[in-house]
Amino acid sequence: MLARPALYTDYYELTMAQGYYLAGRKDEQACFDYFFRDIPFEGGYVIFAGLSNLLNTLEHFEYHEDELAYLSKEGFRDDFLEYLRNFKLDVDIHAAKEGEVIFPRTPILRVEGSIIETQILETLLLNILNFESLIATKAARMKYAAGDHKVLDFGLRRAQGLGGIQASKAAIIGGVEATSNVYSSFVHNTPASGTMAHSWIQSFDDELTAFRKYAEYYPENCILLVDTYDTLASGVPNAITVAKELEEQGYKMKGIRLDSGDLAYFSRKARRQLDEAGLEYVKIAVSNQLDERLIKSLLSQKAPIDLFGVGTRLVTGHESPALDGVYKLSAIEDEPKLKISENIEKNTLPGRKKVLRYSSNDGTFYGDGILLKNEQDADTIFHPFYPAKHADVTTYNAEPLLQPVMENGDIQIELPSPSQSAAYAQKRLAKLNPEHKRFENPHIYKVGISQKLMDLRDELTKNIK
Repeated sequence: MLARPALYTDYYELTMAQGYYLAGRKDEQACFDYFFRDIPFEGGYVIFAGLSNLLNTLEHFEYHEDELAYLSKEGFRDDFLEYLRNFKLDVDIHAAKEGEVIFPRTPILRVEGSIIETQILETLLLNILNFESLIATKAARMKYAAGDHKVLDFGLRRAQGLGGIQASKAAIIGGVEATSNVYSSFVHNTPASGTMAHSWIQSFDDELTAFRKYAEYYPENCILLVDTYDTLASGVPNAITVAKELEEQGYKMKGIRLDSGDLAYFSRKARRQLDEAGLEYVKIAVSNQLDERLIKSLLSQKAPIDLFGVGTRLVTGHESPALDGVYKLSAIEDEPKLKISENIEKNTLPGRKKVLRYSSNDGTFYGDGILLKNEQDADTIFHPFYPAKHADVTTYNAEPLLQPVMENGDIQIELPSPSQSAAYAQKRLAKLNPEHKRFENPHIYKVGISQKLMDLRDELTKNIK
């Protein structure tokens, strides 16, 4: 959480805010929606993350004297700065639960308040939600590929600066079991884990001595890195020697780790060596530029791997460096607003809205309906851009997706821990059909709009043109 978030913004947010103030519009009420258009990683869903960080940050949103002095040097007017001196966010926010499975164009979060309040928090909101949702989604894909095998986050050293703190938290929400990031574990109360680096082994005169010393200090949590010199000729045999010595002392070695080479080949060879020595209980962990596709490939080859350590390709959102979440104005006072683009898919939906998730009787997700806020339900949902495509939803159960999370600037919910959000994410993913979760050409999830919302959009579009 940022201790002083007010200036964590784009310059034009402040120029617009001053413009609203100077135009005498500071008390006008506005509504903005947060949503995204494209699913990253060529996938079928996104995991919503970052809400807890956002709400905690917004509760501490204020301008300090040194920040106001800086803005004065930048040319902002004294009367506007005086307004900011007493500024407090008084917004209402409705949002999906952290860990929710979400889809393109569905409003995931709605912000209502004065035009200045709602405008000025745009960049902060997008920065937090886009990044954490991206990483949670990548983690969920890796965990889906791994199945019952454990996945650990090793990515801090490859993360973009302090973003590694958010990345490790988001990875937990997405489904990884633990992180090597000690700071993130401390701040967010998430499980921490780690083994050793090659430097530990190199620092000793020989590999066996290095292994013995590590086992001496950590007999109950001994995982040995076996690929510093020669994996099969020395690394695994020396690990076997230490494992047998631990048995004599009443301990069991937890595992070995492979960090290079052909992981399928080396894991099979290492497993055979361990089993022949009677060490069937010793686990095999692997790392080295892993992602969901490599994990899937290794398991499809029946590689005897128990644990995957993932790093660079997790915390950087490898292949999709950003989630394209946007924050768009949908109403001023009681007047619905929309944006029109030459690209039809960038047209926005007007008015204050709600979202209903439709599910079959067994709980399986069928689709999302976007309705005007005052609508009770809809019999039919229409494709947002191609209304000839539509679906009857009268036989499905409807669940409101958005809940009040902030009122008048005060948090209204008990913020979940990352582990609680992770459990919720897995529960919701279990309700999503497998065809939406596959990596190759995932089936497109239905997201539609109500007849009334479609009529409002078409009427406004006609009048604007």
